[in-house]
Amino acid sequence: MSTPAAEALRLLRDRGETLAVAESLTGGLVAAAVTEVPGASSAFRGSVTAYATDLKAGLLGVDAGVLTARGAVDDAVALQMADGVRRALGAHWGIATTGVAGPEPQDGRPVGTVYVAVRGPRDGGKVVALRLNGDRTEIRRESVRSVLALLLERLSDRPGGARAQDTEQNGGT
Repeated sequence: MSTPAAEALRLLRDRGETLAVAESLTGGLVAAAVTEVPGASSAFRGSVTAYATDLKAGLLGVDAGVLTARGAVDDAVALQMADGVRRALGAHWGIATTGVAGPEPQDGRPVGTVYVAVRGPRDGGKVVALRLNGDRTEIRRESVRSVLALLLERLSDRPGGARAQDTEQNGGT
């Protein structure tokens, strides 16, 4: 059975396009899922793990005013991260994760608040807001699954078909 990362990489290779990843709460887990796929280097450019808020602005070009006014856990921040990593690493597609995995709330947002985003070469991008339950590990795992599902949805032109879920409990993997 093919994983979402493997399927996304296959579609990217078929199109002759590339991917870059920007991560916050997932701390490199998205990049790890992508690079687990044999041959990932044919479509994967790289990743930036910008855990600190100032790095989101400095490395990824997220608007400092948005970060000050709304905090790092925000839909606009997620989309700007996806676009910023795409530009910074010279990729066609950028995906991003930002949110609160716990154990404490952040920027007034409760644990389990997550935003995943994708920005492609020909569109304005898409952000999905998630409200996840579970412990830190479960929230991070579901965030990885959700951002890869969103990328696959956009690459497959399947509107809503791979939409991330708003869960009472996280699905098993």
